[in-house]
Amino acid sequence: MALQCGIVGLPNVGKSTIFNALTKSHGAEAANYPFCTIDPNVGIVEVPDPRFDFLVELVKPKNKVPVAVEFVDIAGLVAGASKGEGLGNQFLSHIRKVNAILHIVRCFDDENIIHVNGKVDPKADVEIIELELILSDLEQVEKRIANLAKKKKSGDKEAAATTAALEKIFEQLKDGKPATAAHLSEDDLSLVRDLQLLTLKPVLFIGNVPEENITNPETLAAFQELQKLAAERNAQVIPVSGKIEAELSALEPEEEKVFLSEMGLTEPGLNRVIREAYSLLGYITYFTAGEVEVRSWNIIKGTKAPQAAAEIHSDIERGFIRAEVTAFEDVKKHGSIKAAQEAGRMRLEGKEYVVEDGDVMYFRFNV
Repeated sequence: MALQCGIVGLPNVGKSTIFNALTKSHGAEAANYPFCTIDPNVGIVEVPDPRFDFLVELVKPKNKVPVAVEFVDIAGLVAGASKGEGLGNQFLSHIRKVNAILHIVRCFDDENIIHVNGKVDPKADVEIIELELILSDLEQVEKRIANLAKKKKSGDKEAAATTAALEKIFEQLKDGKPATAAHLSEDDLSLVRDLQLLTLKPVLFIGNVPEENITNPETLAAFQELQKLAAERNAQVIPVSGKIEAELSALEPEEEKVFLSEMGLTEPGLNRVIREAYSLLGYITYFTAGEVEVRSWNIIKGTKAPQAAAEIHSDIERGFIRAEVTAFEDVKKHGSIKAAQEAGRMRLEGKEYVVEDGDVMYFRFNV
């Protein structure tokens, strides 16, 4: 199940620097001028998971496949983007294709790096991006309501239901609020999903802070402001120093450990970004582990065993008999999958079993 996150923000907030650090590449140009990124850059990043590492070390398989997230570096948006300013329409179309949004906000002063609005102001920066997303959605919703008018008038029930859902969204967008403020039901969401509305996508805020404040970002007025904004939107905010992450991405593992220790950090800030991005859409992980392969599988929380098995192959779902399930913590406690099973920690689960995060699973099936 692919997860694609779009990195957005104003120009010169550190998007491309952070993207390059995330993907340990130099695929996105980072420069001191707006719109140095035109076409979106895409990178695949493994989700850091000590449980997966433990299983690989334990089983020593021929192959290992961790869960991954796809990050898309989208060019900086500016005021007027929804009307085409700064190639805005083109950039907004890139955002529509992603599952979740990582909104990078500048929380550092640097006279050598231009701020498009002349000063560091997280509140103003966030509101510019949000307004452009709202205006773009408003245009999309208005067009769809107009297109459905004839069908609705002729008595088409689905057109009427879709229009009703869109009108709820329209009222919020018109008031400058995101589509999420409409609090749509699951049925309503399914009717408007194809529009890929920008303000229905979950958002994770990333505060790009100065190197010297990475261990105490809360002392920065700019980061405090961003925390307040995120709380009002019921969203998470993570402090990251683009400068530090860029340096870390160029180091070997042992050098990285030393550098982190010197900075008073336990792990790169981007590890947390990757994990939070993964969980943003309610994903959990289960594992399959054998001599041939240890693999992580990402599924939506609440998925039942047969549907989880379908991530491996549709035949397993079709011929599902039962699942042999051992919790990762039991594997770790007893030292091996076999030992955990011998201790009675393996369970046989049927079609109604809801998979838990960290389950180590083996599926029985017959086609």
